[in-house]
Amino acid sequence: MHFYILSIFPEFFQSPLSCGLLARAQDKGLIDFSFINPRDFAEDRHKTVDDRPYGGGPGMVMLLKPLSRAIETLPGTCRKILLSPKGKPFNQDMAKNLALEKEIAFICGRYEGIDARIENLYDLEPVSVGDFVLNGGEVAALCMIEAISRLVPGFMGKEESFTEESFVAGLLEYPHYTRPEVFQGKKVPDVLLSGNHKEIALWRRRKALEDTLNLRPELLDKVKLSDLDINFLKGLERVHLGRNLYLALVHYPVLNKNGQIGTTSLTNLDIHDIGRVSRTFGLGGYYICTPLKDQQQLAARLIKHWISGPGGKANPDRAKALETIVICSYLQDAVSDIAQKTGRQPKIIVTSARETGQLACDEVRELLGREPVLLVFGTGSGLSPEVMKKAHATLRPIAYLSDYNHLSVRSAASIYVDRILGDYFA
Repeated sequence: MHFYILSIFPEFFQSPLSCGLLARAQDKGLIDFSFINPRDFAEDRHKTVDDRPYGGGPGMVMLLKPLSRAIETLPGTCRKILLSPKGKPFNQDMAKNLALEKEIAFICGRYEGIDARIENLYDLEPVSVGDFVLNGGEVAALCMIEAISRLVPGFMGKEESFTEESFVAGLLEYPHYTRPEVFQGKKVPDVLLSGNHKEIALWRRRKALEDTLNLRPELLDKVKLSDLDINFLKGLERVHLGRNLYLALVHYPVLNKNGQIGTTSLTNLDIHDIGRVSRTFGLGGYYICTPLKDQQQLAARLIKHWISGPGGKANPDRAKALETIVICSYLQDAVSDIAQKTGRQPKIIVTSARETGQLACDEVRELLGREPVLLVFGTGSGLSPEVMKKAHATLRPIAYLSDYNHLSVRSAASIYVDRILGDYFA
């Protein structure tokens, strides 16, 4: 495989490419490199490759002409990668795909970036190695070169070294140990010393599953799991973010269709469905807030029927779901109850289909790692301004780019909880 590297700092690559497995692969003729410096195509005696951006602003922008001339020296069949923060995220699957190529070029930007017209002039594939800022594309190119080269036949000393690595099977790799058997009181796991290869393979699979669950749970969605794997994962203990998340369904004060403040009646489906969501994701609790005594009594009768009455005997799973529900008069009662249970005042996050909130679901997840959060939903035509003003923040509407955002409250609660917790619930 041949790599072309377009960079104004070709010397950046000298040391990394001259040591370790990359150096050995070059010695064996598995991979080789050509460096193309846009400075060599500059028009002035100073070899200028950048200029001030149109429209003003900080920094400089790479000039089109030198870079264009450099790109035109590449073979027509060469696959051309533009290292860019806006590019498609680089991962193991992309590395596998690129490893099938015979020639790959990496265009390394510098300064504030490259004149945007370069992407219209040439067939370039923007690729990003992560959501962070680098000085230029050189580090990103090195990252991709190593990941791709490892997949070239003959690069690795033993092919099994590759097949058992992180991300190859979709999981993080299991932990490794070597001599000494005991170091500073820490012993190698007994199973690895047993000589029982079946037990060792099972231990390694389970450690890979455990580490993936704890560190990168989103990867499990892409992994084929056996019943044995799933039963093992269910038995693991881990940080339970869901316990810090509470839901409140407010029936007063809310708005009616005419924008007037009023009270709404309970809905049986809201009681059941949001209760089931709370139980499924292991939430701290679900509060139904209504000041009307007859509505409170109705809710209590319904819940009792499913917890300790005939409904509970016929459907124990429903009983478990409704056990999470607390009936109270006002939102402040829910806040006080959470504070008493947790010893901390919860962050009040409200939802609205009318107002464009700025808080994203992943920001709520971050809060859950530090403190309890009460996620508040309104009935009728939404929460009153009085309730909205008491909130610490408003969550961004589910379909905030759509001109139609009229989900039922139980649907909205389900979607929000899944977006906030996702794979992080126990």
